[in-house]
Amino acid sequence: MRMPEPDAAVIGRRPSIVEALRAICPEPGAVITDEKELRVYECDALMAYRQLPMIVVLPSTTEQVSRILRYCHENEVKVVPRGSGTSLSGGALPLADAVTIGMGKFNRILEIDYDDRCVVAQPGVTNLGITKAVEHKGFYYAPDPSSQIACSIGGNVAENSGGVHCLKYGLTTNNLLGIEMVLMNGDIIRLGGRHQDSDGYDLLGVVTGSEGLLGIVTEVTVRILRKPATARALLMGFPSNEAGGDCVAAIIAAGIIPGGLEMMDRPAIKAAEDFVHAGYPLDVEALLICELDGPEVEVDHLIERVSEIARNSGATSIRISNSEEERQTFWAGRKAAFPAVGRISPDYLCMDGTIPRRRLPEVLTRMTELSNQYGLRVANVFHAGDGNLHPLILFDANVPGELEKAEAFGADILTLCVEVGGVLTGEHGVGVEKRDLMGSMFTEDDMKQQQRLKCAFDPQHLLNPGKVFPTLHRCAELGKLHVSGGNIPFPNLPRF
Repeated sequence: MRMPEPDAAVIGRRPSIVEALRAICPEPGAVITDEKELRVYECDALMAYRQLPMIVVLPSTTEQVSRILRYCHENEVKVVPRGSGTSLSGGALPLADAVTIGMGKFNRILEIDYDDRCVVAQPGVTNLGITKAVEHKGFYYAPDPSSQIACSIGGNVAENSGGVHCLKYGLTTNNLLGIEMVLMNGDIIRLGGRHQDSDGYDLLGVVTGSEGLLGIVTEVTVRILRKPATARALLMGFPSNEAGGDCVAAIIAAGIIPGGLEMMDRPAIKAAEDFVHAGYPLDVEALLICELDGPEVEVDHLIERVSEIARNSGATSIRISNSEEERQTFWAGRKAAFPAVGRISPDYLCMDGTIPRRRLPEVLTRMTELSNQYGLRVANVFHAGDGNLHPLILFDANVPGELEKAEAFGADILTLCVEVGGVLTGEHGVGVEKRDLMGSMFTEDDMKQQQRLKCAFDPQHLLNPGKVFPTLHRCAELGKLHVSGGNIPFPNLPRF
């Protein structure tokens, strides 16, 4: 597919833009213009879509970010924020006529406050880096995406990331206390702080999950938790996906909220076991990992209850961790599932949708039917406890038409999620991947209202344009005039 023509006038001003950016960020290598070096930034983890950025700038201070945005605002230059580039929805996909702002130099933890149980960090600090900084004192940061070794905390804020422990401890929004953010006009604002709740409108909630459309975060304050006294995991195998799904529903219905409740199907189990050798059973169709934490006496009691529920749901194998090392091994396979699947297929699309838990067996059955319909394999890895699905659609981009089939398959899965009462995304965001599906979940009036909020932060639509909204409306006359087609970036993306 052909890309729309970028703004030739902006590209024509590229030399002067580069000069201005170098004046703001004079450090060697802070402004990247060489084509080979720009290739590093041409895509995020949704690698089917690529676009060479016009310029990449790597600021190192909040003041530099402020000056860059103020310059771009005054000169009507579009901006694409970028964290670690682990986004799976194309949220950091650059534009040919925009400045990409990489936040990789913001990589320091600024303060650790054990009394108030919080950490103040720059947005480029990795998710796992926060836990590593406090674990020697018996604390940790709860949200733990599978990419936690690489994904940045700023990116977690942009996408409202979750992880395997989000069922009990919440997503980023439930563990975020405050941020410092630079608006498109260069203003530096603070939302929230170290306190648990703020008065007034919940602007912190608005920004969390806003996918870089409202501002650029330059500082993050998160809540840290005391490590549970005891944590043990159960590995439960089932003869069918439906039986595994029924067990998930039964555990929650019993009033038990595990620290984590994850499910994998046969293709994902085999791929993970071959990759990590976690001791997963290979003679089952579905595998549940259920972690229970808290006081030892409570955990022991819950293990008995969950084991009984699993047996009543038809479990053919139950294994309980007896050491911290064994518990970590159980999780190692699950957290390595994505790269493990990458070893058995030339390419895959990682989908992200959320459904009501009670509809899990039905949706899994329908996905199997869709897999047969499209002739493409699918490996299921998901946060079963909160209904957040991550189907991995396996394909080969070198085979003509397979990418298109994989995308159509993925669109059908996400549409199915909405049809059963769910949503298009749980933690990966909309980006460009799900942008054209927004109409399956929201009415035109719904999306106009969302854009009115964006207009309050970015009236010129300069921040990360082309993401989230399938049709871009002008702020001045929202609801009367709109711009569509070639005037919105990425109506038709190049795919590789």
